[in-house]
Amino acid sequence: MESLYFIVIAVVVLVFLFIALINRYRRCPSDKILVIYGSKGTNKSAKCVHGGGAFVWPIIEDYAYLGLTPISIDANLTNALSRQNIRVDVPCRFTVGISTDPESMLAAAERLLGQTAQQIQELARDILFGQLRLVIATMSIEELNSDRDKFLEAISANVEVELKKIGLRLINVNVTDIKDESGYIEALGQEAAAKAINEAKVRVAEQEKVGEIGKAEAVRETRIRTAEANAEAVKGENEAKIAIANSDANRREKEAEAQRKAIAAEKVAQAQALEEAYGAEQKAELARADRERSTQTANVIVAQEIEKQRLVLAAEAEAEQKRVNAKGEADAIFARMEAEAKGLYEMLARQASGYDKMIQAAGGDASKAYSLLLLEKLPELVKTQVEAIKGINIDKVTVWDNAGGAADGKTSTANFLAGLMKSIPPLSDLFEQAGMSLPEYLAKRQQETQNLEPSEK
Repeated sequence: MESLYFIVIAVVVLVFLFIALINRYRRCPSDKILVIYGSKGTNKSAKCVHGGGAFVWPIIEDYAYLGLTPISIDANLTNALSRQNIRVDVPCRFTVGISTDPESMLAAAERLLGQTAQQIQELARDILFGQLRLVIATMSIEELNSDRDKFLEAISANVEVELKKIGLRLINVNVTDIKDESGYIEALGQEAAAKAINEAKVRVAEQEKVGEIGKAEAVRETRIRTAEANAEAVKGENEAKIAIANSDANRREKEAEAQRKAIAAEKVAQAQALEEAYGAEQKAELARADRERSTQTANVIVAQEIEKQRLVLAAEAEAEQKRVNAKGEADAIFARMEAEAKGLYEMLARQASGYDKMIQAAGGDASKAYSLLLLEKLPELVKTQVEAIKGINIDKVTVWDNAGGAADGKTSTANFLAGLMKSIPPLSDLFEQAGMSLPEYLAKRQQETQNLEPSEK
């Protein structure tokens, strides 16, 4: 129970430690710079993070934020000495802010951390005044008044370097009207205005002169153009009359030519019409012949082609059916023969196994086993001998015997019966054909039986 209590306490302590460590993770907003300071073992006085987050170790580290909000600074410089030793007043407004460059962020952390916006503004104003005086001292009044781009570039180049040392960067410079205590700039303005007025008057006079000259040239050009137009009009009237006369002659000539061409064209058109009519009739007859030919082709040749294709398809189908039937019959025969072969093989295998066991029973002597097998078949052999004469239907046998003997002293009746008995193969012959011999007592008994007279048997 005590161990469980200690485990619960350890778990609670670990959970609190984990929550405390999570709470030490600081995220940096996009309009601020997270400055982590107090850690040991680094060659930097602080670690600056922008747009991300970092873990702040408890006890050994702490953190603070630097704002990136732009700061507007009024730098109304008065009595600044120009390159011509003329004092001028230059009212300016600068917009600065903390830079996100790694080096500038570290400089801002070292020099601006903990400063208020007012303090940063005063520090930056001192730097701006000094650099602004330096830039004005390198430029003349004319350059300051007319070449504002050069002036602003010089301010940006000098001020940017100095502001970077404390972690700031210049965002914008706005320079209003420049004034001097001697009225030099005003005099320059009056001179420029007078010069502009005089140049405008000269341009007006030049334009008036050009206008008068243009007006006179326009009158002269009008009179010349009018005379030329009148002459051209008279010439045009005469040429028009000549053209009318020529046109009438050409008209009459062309009318006659047109009439001749019309008559000829009419004759040619009539001939062409007849030719086209005859050609159309010829084409019609050819088309009719083609139609008749197509009709005959469709009625006879196409039908024969269809019948031919039908016969070919029927023959192919019949051949395919025969091939399928033949293949089926061949498969059936093969299956039947394979079954018969398997049955025969099984029967022969069983017979061979039986023969092998019979030889083993005969002590390994194959001849004895063969004799045993033949003895097993002896009843069937005897039955076969009996069946040989069993089917003879002897209803009545008449023997005419003249009581005379043959050369061997036997009668005809005895010889007939002896021949009848000899038609049955004796057992000894059957055994000899099988490569065996009857037992001695059976052989002797058979010999005695064969020597008996038929009447004795």
